[in-house]
Amino acid sequence: MENPVPEIIAENKKNSAETETHLRNVDLNLLTVFDAVMQLQNITRAAHLLGMSQPAVSNAVARLKIMFNDDLFVRSGRGIQPTMRARQLFGPIRQALQLVMNELPGSGFDPNISLRQFNIAICSPLDKFLTSQVLNAVEMSSAGISVKLQTIVSDNIEHQLRYQNIEFMISYSKFERADFCHQALFNDELVLVAAKNHPRISPHMSDEKYLKERHAVMMLDRFYSFSSPYYDDHELHSLIAYQGTDLLSVMDVVSKTEMVALVPRWLAQSNAGILNLSVIPLPWMKSNLTCYLSWHESSSKDKGNMWMKSLLSQCVLSL
Repeated sequence: MENPVPEIIAENKKNSAETETHLRNVDLNLLTVFDAVMQLQNITRAAHLLGMSQPAVSNAVARLKIMFNDDLFVRSGRGIQPTMRARQLFGPIRQALQLVMNELPGSGFDPNISLRQFNIAICSPLDKFLTSQVLNAVEMSSAGISVKLQTIVSDNIEHQLRYQNIEFMISYSKFERADFCHQALFNDELVLVAAKNHPRISPHMSDEKYLKERHAVMMLDRFYSFSSPYYDDHELHSLIAYQGTDLLSVMDVVSKTEMVALVPRWLAQSNAGILNLSVIPLPWMKSNLTCYLSWHESSSKDKGNMWMKSLLSQCVLSL
């Protein structure tokens, strides 16, 4: 019986050589065009970013379609929308480009000379806790770097992070998708607040009494409100008598009524005296909260983002 191993090895070498030949015939510059068009989803703006003419970018997109045997982009209003295949390709291609950029001479990130602006989404009420620390830390670390913080987190936050319109999100929630990354920034504690003169609330509050009170909450949304998981149950949701747009408004309403609210301990303690509130621990429920820093995996190797992640981690160490 003949030994098939030599034939298998020869076939593998042939396939490898064909793959290498195919890669040498690919214009890898097209990948930078793909990256820019994916981020901006507009041919004209991508051309401006790349320093190319609009026809040249359009031609490159046409060649990309042939390369990947897919349309990649379809027209949508004044811009374009990526196909499912383009979305699948974006993460790996962006990471590959970033790895190459990181190794090129002079491509390192130097905060002393960088003029980069970082865009960060920070969910309420964490903006009241961290915004000043983040802005002051960046100002002390670099004269040229700026940070734009936004507290209004839209429903397309995943899209914004994936295409790096926003580099990071700070929230009590995290993305469970495999293509998103996160790290814990700090641990928080949830407490109950009520007006000092509330007739039924005391430091020895029980679960039974808690379930008989009317509750005030911030809008129940996955990212807008950390309290959403605590009211998922239909019975608990029926306790809600007021929904506000921010926790300070919620606490103000609580201080003037017989409602109660769940809030982070640091926020309760900083406003209890001003609003004349009682702060009650919650031994009958899971009251630990974790604040997360989240980003899309495609930006993980970006040296600038790595610097910012380190800076944000340092910010919370002194809190």
